[in-house]
Amino acid sequence: MLIVLNGDPFEVSDNATVATLLLQLDIKRERVAVELNTDIVPKSDYDKQLLSADDKIEIVHFVGGG
Repeated sequence: MLIVLNGDPFEVSDNATVATLLLQLDIKRERVAVELNTDIVPKSDYDKQLLSADDKIEIVHFVGGG
């Protein structure tokens, strides 16, 4: 199924969750925030939050430094 990931079309499997998307992208959940259709998804919901066709996902990476 097709979603919009950070502004670009992206293909994910049917029944994909936020967690499976992050795995597909090889992104660790601890260092990102995920927005689904303008709402922040709590990390505790990543495993159960299903994605639907045409969902708009924004993933923001936290960067440390000093």
